Amino acid sequence: MASMPHLEFERDMVEVQEQIEKLLDVAERKGIDVSGELSELRRKLESLRASTYRNLEPMQQVQVARHPRRPYTLDYLDRIFEDFIELHGDRSFRDDAAVVGGWASVNGDSVMVIGHQKGRDMKENLHRNFGMPHPEGYRKALRLMRMAEKFGRPVITFIDTPGAYPGIGAEKRGQAEAIAMNLREMARLRIPLISVVIGEGGSGGALALGVTDRILMLEHAVYSVISPEGCAAILWRSAEHRGKAADALKLTSSDLLRLGVADDVIEEPAGGAHSDWDATAASLRQAILRHLGELRSMDSETRRRARWAKYGQMGAWSDND
Repeated sequence: MASMPHLEFERDMVEVQEQIEKLLDVAERKGIDVSGELSELRRKLESLRASTYRNLEPMQQVQVARHPRRPYTLDYLDRIFEDFIELHGDRSFRDDAAVVGGWASVNGDSVMVIGHQKGRDMKENLHRNFGMPHPEGYRKALRLMRMAEKFGRPVITFIDTPGAYPGIGAEKRGQAEAIAMNLREMARLRIPLISVVIGEGGSGGALALGVTDRILMLEHAVYSVISPEGCAAILWRSAEHRGKAADALKLTSSDLLRLGVADDVIEEPAGGAHSDWDATAASLRQAILRHLGELRSMDSETRRRARWAKYGQMGAWSDND
């Protein structure tokens, strides 16, 4: 953990991890037995991880969702699915690397998998545009969804983006129209649809892959109409109030499950998904298979009407109480 980027609230855990590494180094160089001290430090580290991640504030959850070592779509593709064949391009303008998608199999069944993809370093982030799609990225996603419907295969989307790219070129090529088209067409599809928020789900850029029968969220993922910094800049004219904005936005997985936006929350390992990619992927795979089974047990019209009802109820309120 000492070698990977860490967050401010992880400082105590990093210090204990560094003590463990120093102790191991001393034991190796001097050939002494430090098993007792190591056991005690490891117990302390696990206790710190559990208590810290059990009591995160909303803005801290946002930081975890953005962690540079958090697994991305392609990382989950390697661990959850088999035989992935990536498909490229929107057949109109170009291939947008911020959205990846293609055929894959899970538990022996063929599915279409589509997701936002960020980069690990500056070169890859420039290639992936920091996970912010252009309109052709959303048009590629819709092309793949329509292909999946043609063959009667489910679609699974992975959401992890700060938002759609707001550049002039993207706007000229119809960014808003591309997002709106995805919202409409996803509502009409007759195949099972599942979306998983694996990191940050930002604004319409996330929603364009999120009009699905089931919305799953990893425990420390966030999903919101705007970033806390953007909200704070609008309401308080300063990003310094991002913590207050994060509280008000109700963007955490527990808030969204309670509000009926999310359908299921997948628990992450102590220390977050970035601390154990394999364990996170295993839990996510189980959840995907369970929800796929439930959706496949419904006929297409019942499933589609339930999807419409789900989104029709979001934001409803009553003043009769």
